[in-house]
Amino acid sequence: MNDSSKQLLILLLAVALWPGIAAAQGDAAAAPLNAHMKRYGSGWECDRGYREVNAACAAVEVPANAHLADSSYGRGWECNRGYRQVNEGCTLVEVPPNAFLRSNGRDWECDRGHQNVDQSCVAIKLPAHAYLVDSSYGRGWECDRGYREIDNACAVVTVPPHAFLNSRGRDWECDRGYQKAGQSCVAIELPANAYLDSSGDRWKCERGYRPSGDSCVTIEMPREGYLASSGRDWECNRGYRKSGKSCVAVAVPANGYLASSGRDWQCDRNYRKSGQSCVILEIPENAHIGSSGNDWTCNSGYRRRGENCISNEG
Repeated sequence: MNDSSKQLLILLLAVALWPGIAAAQGDAAAAPLNAHMKRYGSGWECDRGYREVNAACAAVEVPANAHLADSSYGRGWECNRGYRQVNEGCTLVEVPPNAFLRSNGRDWECDRGHQNVDQSCVAIKLPAHAYLVDSSYGRGWECDRGYREIDNACAVVTVPPHAFLNSRGRDWECDRGYQKAGQSCVAIELPANAYLDSSGDRWKCERGYRPSGDSCVTIEMPREGYLASSGRDWECNRGYRKSGKSCVAVAVPANGYLASSGRDWQCDRNYRKSGQSCVILEIPENAHIGSSGNDWTCNSGYRRRGENCISNEG
């Protein structure tokens, strides 16, 4: 390649790179003192130790017992561990005896076995048969299982015969087949044709029986009746309906049929109910039979008025 060709190549490269060089120089010129262009996106941001004030970067004034922090928001400094911010400075967190600095470094809490009383940590007085718990709220202790709190002491829970401690261990419940009567557990007397329910302290009648006072009596079914799925009542066979304590036949009129429930009737298509009969459906002009088959609907462009269809343009 001769000298002329080399000079032409250098000129072409310079022309191609000039917009990027110019843009970079323009961006650099736009960034104020103690700032740099953002790594991603456009614009600039202040160097560490500086924060933006009126489109310029001012030095962050770090008070005693503080350190530089993210200057994107706030003052650009944070108090050291063991100090808390008060106005524009950092004040020592005074930790009282029997306490320790919390993980945030800005506050304290009492040692285990102590609780905060007027910004001091006093020892928790633990009664017999008790153990320490979180002292942030309440007394700071709870009674052992089998004891209950009475007048700041732990008294034993007296469990009567046929009973057991409940899941919390602070009270008792009766065994299955017994129920509470004052401070005792008495056996549940099951009537004939009954069984204990899932709770174990009540009874239910067996299928085909119903409760009547303290007994289970037979469910008397009428003719054309059968025991319901619950086993506690009766239903009528298909084609019959309840009437008091009997099942009466469903009277289906001419041009009608038994409904799917089996307890009522419906009219055939093109008929409608009228009292206890099915009468032919009279369809007015500009109408057609509806989807139910027992009523009519006006054609498109018409609307219903009484028993007629009138034009929407009328």
